Amino acid sequence: MPLMINKLIGTKPITLEYNPTLESVLMVEKLIEKTSGEFSVYHLWQKLPRKMSYQSFKIIISYLLFSNKITISRNLKVVWIWNPQMIDTLEKNGLVKYV
Repeated sequence: MPLMINKLIGTKPITLEYNPTLESVLMVEKLIEKTSGEFSVYHLWQKLPRKMSYQSFKIIISYLLFSNKITISRNLKVVWIWNPQMIDTLEKNGLVKYV
């Protein structure tokens, strides 16, 4: 039975019929961080150093959106927004508090 993820890419919900490996997730994270704001989701998939199914790639993108590590810009480019150093700074200044 596939598991549904609430975030949407396009108009279709994503199901977890494919299970990406941790190595695949890290590969996608590294590429997005390196090329932040340059490519759309589909073009980013084409730029991967190692091929994977598009379904697995969409699951990874959905996970990264859900965990607030990336966002999709107005011009549909994938942008890396995760910045742990900034969060530490904000936390020290009392502007953000994590439970």
